[in-house]
Amino acid sequence: MIYTVTLNPSIDYIVEVDNFQIDHLNRIDRESKFPGGKGINVSRVLKTIDIPSTALGFLGGFTGQFIQHTLESEGIQTDFVNVEEDSRINIKLKTGQETEINGQGPTLTEENVQHLLTKLEALQEGDMLVLAGSIPPSLPKTFYADLTREYSKRGVKVVVDAGGKVLAEVLQDKPFLVKPNHHELSELFGVTIRTAEEIIPYGKKVVEMGAQNVIVSMAGDGALLFTNGKVYSATVPKGQVINSVGAGDSLVAGFIGTYSKHQDFIQAFQMAVATGSATAFSQDLATAEKIQSLLDQVTIKEIQ
Repeated sequence: MIYTVTLNPSIDYIVEVDNFQIDHLNRIDRESKFPGGKGINVSRVLKTIDIPSTALGFLGGFTGQFIQHTLESEGIQTDFVNVEEDSRINIKLKTGQETEINGQGPTLTEENVQHLLTKLEALQEGDMLVLAGSIPPSLPKTFYADLTREYSKRGVKVVVDAGGKVLAEVLQDKPFLVKPNHHELSELFGVTIRTAEEIIPYGKKVVEMGAQNVIVSMAGDGALLFTNGKVYSATVPKGQVINSVGAGDSLVAGFIGTYSKHQDFIQAFQMAVATGSATAFSQDLATAEKIQSLLDQVTIKEIQ
């Protein structure tokens, strides 16, 4: 079973205003609401490709109820910890350009945290645990590192999608997969990375630091997979980028979902890039039809 953890879920409220003016009354031309959070996105895309998962994390208030009900209506299994304060709303204002205004989210108590840890005790050897997104201020900054250490020892395949110090701290505990983009990889090593060739030595360093598998995404320039001492590149399908939100989460879902079914890293990488691209080319997360239409356009080759 795949378990996803979203520590600070949200309602992503997408607002489109064609002629936005500051200091004026503006009326919304189009709007939509989706359950948000990186782990939740992974669970939603896993459902799209017919891979079951359980979504874990913290939910509260009427916003939490919306997230819970929406996921359940999509057929996604959930086991959230209920908290007193409301889950956050993240506003994405599209006015030709895109502006994001993210909420802070609820304060988590020690009891809330212990409740989540108790739920995680159900994980068994061979399960996958996806830790994705930022760590709320009310939790220890080592939260992902602590979970990675504990569950890697138990034979759980831990996937971490986070940047900065969080990424650096989890590597020594040998996560199954990490997925920095090239900006996060630059931040990790204090360098500027612009090309695939520049990524390769640093991707190898991430493996040397402990990660079993590494995917480095480069937006429209493709992605690289570091696995079993080899490096593979993937081309990106052609299409118009409509939505950057959730593309990286979709890539993770495509990879771990396909790997869990076939245990083939190359096939999983191809599906990952197709799934990430399908979300980038869509208003919401990828659909199964969109993924399949792009799959044949993704070419994987080994870099010697």
